[in-house]
Amino acid sequence: MGKVHILIVEDEADIQQLVSYNLIRAGFNVTCADSGEEALECLRHENIDCMLLDLMLPGLSGLEVCTEVKKGRAKEHSHIPIIMLTAKGEEEDVIVGLECGADDYLTKPFSPKVLIARIKAVLRRTVAKTEKKNEEMEPTIVVGDLVINKGKHEVLLSDQDVQLTATEFGILALLAGKSGWVFTRQQIIDAVRGYDFLITPRAIDVQIFGLRKKLGEYGKNIETVRGIGYRFKNVNDQDEKAEL
Repeated sequence: MGKVHILIVEDEADIQQLVSYNLIRAGFNVTCADSGEEALECLRHENIDCMLLDLMLPGLSGLEVCTEVKKGRAKEHSHIPIIMLTAKGEEEDVIVGLECGADDYLTKPFSPKVLIARIKAVLRRTVAKTEKKNEEMEPTIVVGDLVINKGKHEVLLSDQDVQLTATEFGILALLAGKSGWVFTRQQIIDAVRGYDFLITPRAIDVQIFGLRKKLGEYGKNIETVRGIGYRFKNVNDQDEKAEL
């Protein structure tokens, strides 16, 4: 995967340069626009992952640009997260910015470290939303005798219903959805409970223990990869080898 590409829409040269410098140092690719019109043009020709959008711009305002991207003529780019950058800090401005589709709001002056943290946070949420949409498009996972229906939140093992907690279901769907892949405990935590949920790797071990117990003999297919994490044995590959 290439570097994350950030579009900075800011007409004040000093701020534009300062933000660009810090984002490039943090490992991002950066494109700058001085106006709302230029920002929309950049979206048409560049592969942008996140937009930093000043509220006060010459020509189209930041609010107008945000509305165009999220709901208007440029809504094919509505998946791109937008962080508003503005000198205005009144409550009504925050509300208007968020209501027109902004994903976050940062008031000047701001810390570059805080800005980078906010960018990473909205990018994580965007990835999570995309993964959720993909899961909804393909809600059923079949691995051997195991059938996981994400839409119904249902697990069948040899046509028998298996009752799982929400966390157990999430872990099983993650592992079985990519059988053979190894997931670290932290990856499991992030995928199942979200990036902002405080849970320890040890708690994941406890959940895996309970999940194996509920799956009976089939629980042996959840393998521990020492020093790394867990994987679901690729049962389908084994069945194909047996047939040969």
